[in-house]
Amino acid sequence: MPLAVADAVAEVLREAAATGVEHVGSEAARGRVLAADVTSPIDLPPFGNSAMDGYAVRARDTAGASAAGPRRLRIVDESRAGAPAAVVVGPGEAAGVSTGALLPEGADAVVRVEDTRRGDGGVEIRREVAVGADVRPAGDDVRAGQVVLRAGTPVGAGERALLLSVGAPEVAVHRHPRVGIVATGSELVAPGRPLGPGQIVDSNGAMLADLVGAHGGAVARIVSGVADRRDATRAALAAGMDGCDVLVVSGGVSMGAHDHVRPALAELGAEERYWRIALRPGHPVWFGVRDARGGRTLVFGLPGNPVSAYVTFQLLVVPALMRLAGLPGTGRPVVDALYDGDAFTKAAAFTQAVRCRLDFGDGPPRAVPTSANQRSHALSSLVGVDALVLIPPEIATVRPGDPVRALMVADGHRVDIDVTTRM
Repeated sequence: MPLAVADAVAEVLREAAATGVEHVGSEAARGRVLAADVTSPIDLPPFGNSAMDGYAVRARDTAGASAAGPRRLRIVDESRAGAPAAVVVGPGEAAGVSTGALLPEGADAVVRVEDTRRGDGGVEIRREVAVGADVRPAGDDVRAGQVVLRAGTPVGAGERALLLSVGAPEVAVHRHPRVGIVATGSELVAPGRPLGPGQIVDSNGAMLADLVGAHGGAVARIVSGVADRRDATRAALAAGMDGCDVLVVSGGVSMGAHDHVRPALAELGAEERYWRIALRPGHPVWFGVRDARGGRTLVFGLPGNPVSAYVTFQLLVVPALMRLAGLPGTGRPVVDALYDGDAFTKAAAFTQAVRCRLDFGDGPPRAVPTSANQRSHALSSLVGVDALVLIPPEIATVRPGDPVRALMVADGHRVDIDVTTRM
């Protein structure tokens, strides 16, 4: 009996562990996952500063001020961003101040410019303010010694801005998983080369490389157009595994006379964890592990049909890459939607993966198949994919308006969504 999809994913995650740790400068940490907590060496902001354009004053000098009865103060200096005032604000005095500029010594509040009128070397204060009004104290956001980012945090634009602001010179991150890609098939020809009789362009290699890059992996090498011979297959797989955390193979994993991947992997010491899962497209998928002196390699033998390769990569390889990169491996959004395509009946005991785009109009999201042709060879069904709608084994027929669950996928284009749960 083929393995259930959920069990296949669980087996992958059991075998995957975060890669080694390396240190990189904060400016290079974008897209990485922190391997250790980050503690700020400084207060943020590092000095008290103004939250508004206006005048730095002593709050007591504004007591009773109003539009009808303003208080007049003498302007003694100006504090601009990057150019602090050089004087101490004393009784009856004010200093012009810009947003973000250092609060001059002696001042304890800011009067917004719209609550003032300037003229004749002084300024009329038309509103009473309290101590601390429109002032950002030093350490208002972050205190020195505070943990600002925890291990396991992915570094996005906001996280990197925080790292740079607190002056963290470098951070410990999980290494990008190194991935080898092998595309097998005597019929495959490199893109741009003329096709002979019975030959096709190798699009799988490029597609898989794009998917690896979209999910935090680093493509170490691509071996393409591997002839359907035992010796050629074995040599290509050995090269693909060398120094890699993950090997992704497309084609050659079924039971045909020219399918050599499984026996070649066995010869190379890769131990099979499973072969064939209850999924369409993507049934004849292979997963195993090779432990060698150079380290552990997770090996995925994906079907050669491009849609099957895409679907099995999204469902099995992506969780592995996430786990290797230091993420949980189960954090992709799942959207509850209504199916908006032609009715169809699926095979019993199999999960069916339907390539869909999500329409977020009025009402619940609608999952619209990307193409009427959802067969495993139909590359057109991969155009504009937002999600894989996974129809479970117990459901035989899907009709328009039926509730479905859509696993969001990332391969270069994204949509904004409301996340209802996570898979």
